[in-house]
Amino acid sequence: MVKRTSLENADCPVARSLDAIGDWWSLMIIRDAFLGMRRFGEFQKSLGLAKNILTTRLRTLVGCGILELVPASDGSAYREYALTQKGRDLFPILVALRQWGETYAFAPGEVPNFLVDRKSGQPVQKLEVRATSGRRLNSFDTEVRPRQ
Repeated sequence: MVKRTSLENADCPVARSLDAIGDWWSLMIIRDAFLGMRRFGEFQKSLGLAKNILTTRLRTLVGCGILELVPASDGSAYREYALTQKGRDLFPILVALRQWGETYAFAPGEVPNFLVDRKSGQPVQKLEVRATSGRRLNSFDTEVRPRQ
């Protein structure tokens, strides 16, 4: 197996982010945590992931501060995984991936599940990138510049 190169010291924020959450299993674990899963067995059942791979991914997510081990919510001796604030701040990334998938990853007529506002029951509005003035931006409207 090829050893993965660390991107933790890269100059690019995207590269550094991918160092922590850049494999699909990590993002699927985070997705499941947002869906309320907290125990190792719940993640394993949902993902069908081998125990050793799940253990490694969970350990990495805890090490990066995205998940934390907390006492079990039922008062038992078990420990559970909970999203930290750093983990909860990944919500817009998962929504963007979901919305991209809703648009491009399904065949015509194939209906995916969709994200709704709990309060209103209405679908969540498509994410948009906006300038500080509120103007909608696309990739042609932006550029990366070094900090001064």
